[in-house]
Amino acid sequence: MHIGRVGAAAGVTLAALLAATAIGTTTVAAAPDSGVAATPVRGSAADGPGTRHVEYFSSPTAHPRHVEIPAAAPARLAAARTESARDGEVTPVVENGPSADRLDIVVVGDGYTEAELARFRVDAKEKWQDITGVEPYTTYQDLFNVWAVDAVSAESGVSGDPSRDVVRDTALGSSFWCGDIERLLCVDTDKVDSYAAEAPEADLVLVVANTAKYGGAGYNDVSSELGYDGIATVAGGNELSGQIAVHETGHSLGRLADEYTYADYGRYTGSEPGAANSTTYTAGQLADRQAKWYRWLGEPTPDGGTIGAYEGSGYYPQGLYRPSENSIMRTLGREFSTVGREAMIAGFYRHAKPLAGVTGTQRTLTRDDRATVAVPRLTGDARPIAPRWYLDGKEIGALRGESSVFVRQLGLDRNGRTHRLTATALDPTAAVRDPALRALLKASRTWAVRG
Repeated sequence: MHIGRVGAAAGVTLAALLAATAIGTTTVAAAPDSGVAATPVRGSAADGPGTRHVEYFSSPTAHPRHVEIPAAAPARLAAARTESARDGEVTPVVENGPSADRLDIVVVGDGYTEAELARFRVDAKEKWQDITGVEPYTTYQDLFNVWAVDAVSAESGVSGDPSRDVVRDTALGSSFWCGDIERLLCVDTDKVDSYAAEAPEADLVLVVANTAKYGGAGYNDVSSELGYDGIATVAGGNELSGQIAVHETGHSLGRLADEYTYADYGRYTGSEPGAANSTTYTAGQLADRQAKWYRWLGEPTPDGGTIGAYEGSGYYPQGLYRPSENSIMRTLGREFSTVGREAMIAGFYRHAKPLAGVTGTQRTLTRDDRATVAVPRLTGDARPIAPRWYLDGKEIGALRGESSVFVRQLGLDRNGRTHRLTATALDPTAAVRDPALRALLKASRTWAVRG
């Protein structure tokens, strides 16, 4: 499924998407059918002890809501890790380079028995394919590693599917009806941590539950020793669940705010939000102040129309503006706006590098050695990343674009003197205009060399 197109055809709103916004406003609410009163709470701070703040959605056509839930699974769902030899086994789904130079996504399954692990790996791969159907993931997929971690469950499926009285013994305690909200698919985050730790590195964690029932959750308050950006839960057998993960990473990687609104929020009167896609300024004020997305004003945007300042963002129908009419941060199945794409690419490069070292820098390279680097292969019409080589700070133009250089090509005298050989790479994309963000798109590696 190409999820960049499904929502446009179906007209599905962003209600199906998860993740906390960065504008300093928290909503604690429940689904209309849950029997729990919705309570907007503005300016709230951290969650209570042992809780997580999550965003969920009750249907593909309703706005998301936010709620605090226990971090651990209820006692009736608690399960010890199995003694299966395959429990915690790690399989590379996509491996594009060393974790130090790539953005690592860890996919953990829940509700898969040992006999179903092969299906979990298929589900994990399909969810990654869904994600890479959306730009800028499509162009930049070579920046990622994806690891599948087997979590062996005693029983197949998840609790709350098909009805709230169903209880299943699973590795992560995945459950619908969490906090009396049917579509909220929560997990025991400590158990997620323990499985994510099996992978070489985790920058983001995706929990794929063995269910086709619609639902999920976005945990963006995760604070663990692993240091990853967040957890998203999705239904492995539901065709819209990939959208949840895409929107979630708009918050965790792109640091983007939600762009949908609630009528009861009224007018925003706070300070300028930190998110790149939310502002208190009109288009004219953005231009005058050279603020936020002023560099993109009037430009066409992949989610339709042109970049401007459209009132209604960060849950507030008045007083906050978004860059475009209807991006994926507002409506399910849409594209990221131009502003969102810029933020996402920068987010990728906060974890990954445009140049990865293949040859180590620990020892001095001599005449018959060579220095080798790798750059990501960008898809479509993206301009390729071409390494540039410098000897003692001076570029060797003849080597531009080369990924491997022999020391003997440098023409060094055999006098025992040590020189510095440096490879640099800059992503030349025109999709990032902010100089502060463009600084993230460059990397280098230096070796000591001798003729």
